[in-house]
Amino acid sequence: MAILETVADLERVYGDPGAVGEASTVKVADHITPHYRTFIAAAPFVSLATVGPEGLDCSPRGDRPGFVRVADPTTLLLPDRRGNNRIDSLRNVVRDPRVGLMFLIPGVGNALRVNDRAVIDDDADLCASFAIDGRAPRTVMVIRVGEVYFQCARALIRSGLWRADAQVDPKSLPSPGQILAGLSEGRVGGTAYDEAWAERARQTLW
Repeated sequence: MAILETVADLERVYGDPGAVGEASTVKVADHITPHYRTFIAAAPFVSLATVGPEGLDCSPRGDRPGFVRVADPTTLLLPDRRGNNRIDSLRNVVRDPRVGLMFLIPGVGNALRVNDRAVIDDDADLCASFAIDGRAPRTVMVIRVGEVYFQCARALIRSGLWRADAQVDPKSLPSPGQILAGLSEGRVGGTAYDEAWAERARQTLW
């Protein structure tokens, strides 16, 4: 095993990113350009990475396309829809504002990445502006855009993520109910949990 311990070690192995072409660096902007704005408006899914004293967290966020709002070229607004109330991401942000986002659009190979800092806002009017079916999020994450750039399609091509023949049958994996039952020695979860999930999700989606 040969562990790389310094940036110099990494650069010795990977070289200068500019050596593979100017595209790897010129794609980075410090604001939301018109092209990047179009990508965000089409995205129904984003992964949100945060960091806190306990460590790192990466959380999925999904909604109708364009649910992340471009307030201005250097500001994004991300509503916090209903979930499990663990607030891992929000807890991290109020203690360490650094965030990273990766937007995905079904069928599109390129991802879009945004990095910088965020705050949590519970202004009533702001939250109400994101209401769906009369239900507003309790908070909105206000994200400052320090850098934004697209990620090439290699990872999604290699993984076959959007290919129909790559889809996995959920029944081939442990269900949430089975996982919960195993971890809790049967106190929670089980078949009843799985059977009730669809209706529970329908009632609490927004």
